[in-house]
Amino acid sequence: MPQSGDGLMKGASAEQKTAASASAVPPLRLIVVLVLVVWISVLYYLTVMADGGAAQLVAAGRSADPCRGRYIYVHDLPPRFNADILRDCRKTNDHWPDMCDFVSNAGLGRPLADPLDSVFTGENGWYGTHQFALDAIFHNRMKQYECLTNHSAVADAVFVPFYAGFDFVRYHWGYENATRDAASVDLAQWLMRQPEWKRAGGRDHFLVAGRTAWDFRRSNNVSPNWGTDLLVMPGGREMSVLLLECSLVHEREYSVPYPTYFHPRSDAEVRRWQDRVRGAERRWLMAFVGAPRPDSPMNIRDKIIAQCEAAPGDCTQLGCAFGSSQCHSPDKIMRLFQKATFCLQPPGDSYTRRSVFDSMVAGCIPVFFNRVSAHLQYKWYLPEYHDKYSVFVREEDVRARNVSIRAVLRAIPPETVERMREEVIGMIPTLLYADPRSRLESVRDAFDVAVEGIIGKVAEARASASRPHNHDSWPWRGLGSGWKK
Repeated sequence: MPQSGDGLMKGASAEQKTAASASAVPPLRLIVVLVLVVWISVLYYLTVMADGGAAQLVAAGRSADPCRGRYIYVHDLPPRFNADILRDCRKTNDHWPDMCDFVSNAGLGRPLADPLDSVFTGENGWYGTHQFALDAIFHNRMKQYECLTNHSAVADAVFVPFYAGFDFVRYHWGYENATRDAASVDLAQWLMRQPEWKRAGGRDHFLVAGRTAWDFRRSNNVSPNWGTDLLVMPGGREMSVLLLECSLVHEREYSVPYPTYFHPRSDAEVRRWQDRVRGAERRWLMAFVGAPRPDSPMNIRDKIIAQCEAAPGDCTQLGCAFGSSQCHSPDKIMRLFQKATFCLQPPGDSYTRRSVFDSMVAGCIPVFFNRVSAHLQYKWYLPEYHDKYSVFVREEDVRARNVSIRAVLRAIPPETVERMREEVIGMIPTLLYADPRSRLESVRDAFDVAVEGIIGKVAEARASASRPHNHDSWPWRGLGSGWKK
């Protein structure tokens, strides 16, 4: 009887079993090969065909970084370059005025206590801030900057927290030039030993020197004994510098506002103040706060004062003659500016004045007599079209007594005055330095504008460096004073 298949297989020879197994192998190999082909195809698609999508994801991740292009590395300087200078703030041997009150509260000075209506008080953000206290204010504000990095290689700029302005004061009177320059020389030597400096020769570094450019360029001054040579010596001349007044002949100098008395802690404080000055009653046509300059025949201040006195119904002023304390009373100054439509801003010891910013914070329209006082300075802060926010009267005309300031101002139509005042009020936030111990949310202050500006200058220099054979835009030329390869 015939046997079943199993039986036939069981009864098959060894050669027959081997042949049967061999005939079953090819299909298995084929399956393995097909699986490998499919897997390789998938990998190829993911790595090659989808590469553009992956790149987009990476780019999206980078663009999502709010600090991209805004990172700052801060040098950890030895305290002899900043903190130790402030610790020695007491007056000594008539060389260094007592600055302790002015450098307290993160550089803002003592909080004000308003004796009249409690408007100008420390609780409301008002302090007796010194006009040359920016070194400390800016450094303390930088400590709150949201895009600091500990990795200098990824930084978009490098900050040097040297208190150059305070260093100027402590050795200015009664010392030799070698002593005046000692800290600056020490700083330059320290910086040039650091790896961060060697990366770009210091031309991505910046510092804040809270005085005028001429205070740090003794070799270029008329007086051979005035100031330090920080911005002339090697090391100093490679860096960018933020100053209260630039020389206008060195490209890497950038002017920033003088510190005012107001240092808000919140966006709401800024808005409340803008509303207050917007609604202020302006009973005076014009106002002047400042001292005469009897020893300077070319200065027009005495002419300004004379014109003000000749218009008692239109002009008000604070007497700031030697020995008077009125010009050192922040509440009196700010109340006067709030009551005037226009504030007269002639040059003083230098072209620029702190009073410009005090008056604008009060919503007062500035009147300038020299273009250098503002129109050629503060380009990051003031509108390009100067007649939008200010009035210009030629200094020469005032000196020659052939112009009436009152007549010029009265000739401006009321609707134009309103537009100008609103322009000034809108600028107030960017003319202030917020309290360094707090942080504004959506409002940009003077610090924010300065940081954005300096990072932009560094970025321009780096872009220039990437252009081959372009000697007209050589790397870092925009940051250096005539520096070339």
